[in-house]
Amino acid sequence: MTKHIFVTGGVVSSLGKGLTSAAIGLILERRGLSVSMQKLDPYINVDPGTMSPFQHGEVYVTNDGAETDLDLGHYERFTQAKLTKNSNFTTGNIYQSVIMRERRGDYLGRTVQVIPHITDAIKDAIQAGIGEPTGEDDAEVDVAITEIGGTVGDIESLPFLEAIRQFGIERPRDDVMFVHITLLPYLRASGEMKTKPTQQSVGKLREIGIQPDVLICRTEQPMTEDMARKISLFCNVRREAVIEERDVDLSIYQVPLMLVEAGLDRIIVNHLHLSQESHTDLSDWAAMVEQIRGTKCHIEVGIVGKYIELHDAYKSIYESLAHAGIANSTTVSLRKLSAEDVIDKGIEILEGVDGLLIPGGFGERGLEGKIAATRWARENQVPFFGICLGLQCAVIEFARNVCGLKEAHTLEHTPHTPDPVIHLLPSQEGISDKGGTMRLGGYECRLAPGSLAHKLYGEERVAERHRHRYEFNNEYRERFEAAGLLPSGIHPELDLVEIVEQPAHPFFIGVQFHPEFKSSPLRPHPIFRGFVAACLALTKDPTKIDLVAQRSP
Repeated sequence: MTKHIFVTGGVVSSLGKGLTSAAIGLILERRGLSVSMQKLDPYINVDPGTMSPFQHGEVYVTNDGAETDLDLGHYERFTQAKLTKNSNFTTGNIYQSVIMRERRGDYLGRTVQVIPHITDAIKDAIQAGIGEPTGEDDAEVDVAITEIGGTVGDIESLPFLEAIRQFGIERPRDDVMFVHITLLPYLRASGEMKTKPTQQSVGKLREIGIQPDVLICRTEQPMTEDMARKISLFCNVRREAVIEERDVDLSIYQVPLMLVEAGLDRIIVNHLHLSQESHTDLSDWAAMVEQIRGTKCHIEVGIVGKYIELHDAYKSIYESLAHAGIANSTTVSLRKLSAEDVIDKGIEILEGVDGLLIPGGFGERGLEGKIAATRWARENQVPFFGICLGLQCAVIEFARNVCGLKEAHTLEHTPHTPDPVIHLLPSQEGISDKGGTMRLGGYECRLAPGSLAHKLYGEERVAERHRHRYEFNNEYRERFEAAGLLPSGIHPELDLVEIVEQPAHPFFIGVQFHPEFKSSPLRPHPIFRGFVAACLALTKDPTKIDLVAQRSP
């Protein structure tokens, strides 16, 4: 039977529950165990798809087309867990399902209440997150890791905490484990860390009926032995299960190594009565961290976007650039630039960057700044990488300044443009609901032999994840090809343009999909890897770019 680990957080939000959950998943996989990963979010939105990135950070898309919390990105970057629409549930999901059942008459006239109906629905969601074996070779998951969003003490989180409390008493004691993450704040004025917030957070959990089995304490400074014993005593957690998780000095990929060094893997295995025949092998992970530490090369990539004020808005893109940096033994620093500033302050703010990346986005604000930045990269032979809206900006810019279509635009923002080089997907016509209705999830792409995309991937067909409504207008395809912008990636059945590139440029590529969702530190995405390689090559010798040699294995 599948074992369960529930991860909760206290004191403040943004403690890194998702990162720690992912690290736990990696640790267990490296002991030969299979894991599933899941996030339960307390907000009432059905999914984060209609939420502003300033509110929630990026929207992460799974292969089956679910718009989910960004923590699922950590899960996929760290583990091999299969993430689906059942890997992320919200209060909105849960209440929607219960209300639909009530409307159908499933409750047979009973009064529908938080307990037991909402909590039962949450427990059903937890079970759904494990997934069902799909074949003879698909065995049952050994450990299901479920992260509870929000902070203990928030009213929104109470139904979820009550549900996992019930889950814990309905299963054998050694089938369920509770991990609580807290903060030990450091007061610089007095030069000391305080344990009281942790005590109060655990007290709140215990009032609900949950006794943590492990406390992971986020700290800026080292936790003393006396402090650990005090936390153990007041929180009723064994001393060996009070674990320090200090702020990393180099990379988030140090976290699994830190947790194993503290003995978390042994604690989990002992508590859940898991197999102890193997050890936790993180040798390749440790080698990667050492490679990061020893990196001497450096490039700077300009990111021109709408949401650069919030780091989490482009979280997967930043991580994918870091992965590509590791593969190229290069430190990648980011120059985050507002698309509006490109217009207001002038194109000069781009000077000195080794490459330019235009990320996805929605809305007209900043669009002309992105287009201007794209033109600068094209005309100055600076490596360019456009993602989703970034591809569309490249197409609009090329149409205006190379093809002579001065009023070329996207129908998304300019419905009366005489040259709609970007238009609405036929499948999107007539759709009025905003949530979950875009072209979402994994789709195949056929690559043109000999193209840059083909060289980077090293194969003729790939599958990538999408999240968009608008697409390259095929009526202009021949005109673009004649002018030098090659559609090098095509959806094989629908004949949609997925990739464009300019062969005359050292590195100029735009993709309609989101490659950042398929990159991990030990398996960087081929396009990100090639992009960083191109930036690095141009800083050394602009005449030599061996992108094939930089291709991912």
